[in-house]
Amino acid sequence: MVVIPDAVLLEDKAACISVQQAMLKHCGEQHNRVAILDIWGGFRDRADNTGDCVDDFRNSLGINYLSFGTAYYPWVNTTIVQENELDYTAIHNRDKLVELLKNDIGGMKDVDPTAANVPLKIKQQLEALGDVMKTDAEWAAKLAPGAGGGAAGTAGGSPAPAGAPGAAPGAPTVIDAEMKVAIATHKGLLTSSLRTMSPLFKTILDGVRQHLNLLPPSAAMAGIYTMVDATRGVWKAPANVSLNSVVSPAVSISHAEQEDLNVTTQGKSINAIRAFIGEGVLVWGARTLDGNSLDWRYINVRRTLIMLEESCRLAAKALVFEPNVSSTWVTIKSMISNFLTGIWKRGGLAGAVPDDAFSVHVGLGETMTPDDILEGIMRITVLVAVSRPAEFIEITFQQQMQKS
Repeated sequence: MVVIPDAVLLEDKAACISVQQAMLKHCGEQHNRVAILDIWGGFRDRADNTGDCVDDFRNSLGINYLSFGTAYYPWVNTTIVQENELDYTAIHNRDKLVELLKNDIGGMKDVDPTAANVPLKIKQQLEALGDVMKTDAEWAAKLAPGAGGGAAGTAGGSPAPAGAPGAAPGAPTVIDAEMKVAIATHKGLLTSSLRTMSPLFKTILDGVRQHLNLLPPSAAMAGIYTMVDATRGVWKAPANVSLNSVVSPAVSISHAEQEDLNVTTQGKSINAIRAFIGEGVLVWGARTLDGNSLDWRYINVRRTLIMLEESCRLAAKALVFEPNVSSTWVTIKSMISNFLTGIWKRGGLAGAVPDDAFSVHVGLGETMTPDDILEGIMRITVLVAVSRPAEFIEITFQQQMQKS
């Protein structure tokens, strides 16, 4: 699988499409992998006034190597980043943050912190807001011994190196592993204090967390593919499977809206991620971008053929330079037949009996000519009937006459 979730972070939509076209080309030329693509701007509703992100994707992607790619819409709201993993350093323009918090916290407007009549609580709050602007070096200087930080000095009475805890005042403070832990601890305590002091700060961090947790689904789908491969097999469609750590899709999709995603005149099928009552968030599609192709419509069919081709190719490598005679042909035919029988028993191939599911052909007069023998070529033909998913289930009810 080729997955580049960061492609959607490119500011230019055309640049993202260029990356995705290169992914499809790479997979098509290598012929042994598939690309999982995201929709640029896929967190927006298709009816958004900024334009239809799905139509833009379809119109820009082109028509090359579509059977080697699959795409998913919309993005998903996750719980990857937890509340305790964020602090005030997640905000880049902290000077603006301090201004907002001063206006939000009561009694701070136009306060002179040096005035004698300033209440102690206000002074502590102003000091906390001043700490927001501190760099790591300034934190280290504040926490160093002699500066009120209380860090431990060196043991055994030996002189401390410059900048180490216990060093002479004025020496540059070295940010070692112990100091990094102390700085991280104080940043966490400051973040907790700011949450208590200002409801606005909590709202800001919650907004940052929601933004960070809005993710394109391709990385999660790579995990879904791997899980389904391990539990069921590569021939099982990676659909009707729930997504862990996902709260909801960024856009709610109805049955009618999914129809256009799944089946379109262009053939560029987009797999939907939908929320169902009582079931959670499910992957609700297993098509490649080549939706008009009967051969390569489903991603599990493409990946099953890739798995079979690569397995047989690597197995046949052991017989390179063996005599191109009937005994070698029987060996390789038996080896491939045994492998495919195992796949058929596990449900990867369609057919009531193995002869209906696959056939292997090799030999002079069957797949090779005498010229092929002289040129050192062994030709093997493998025919397989790959199982396809039941994408639509139709049940017909009829009334019948009473029989008894």
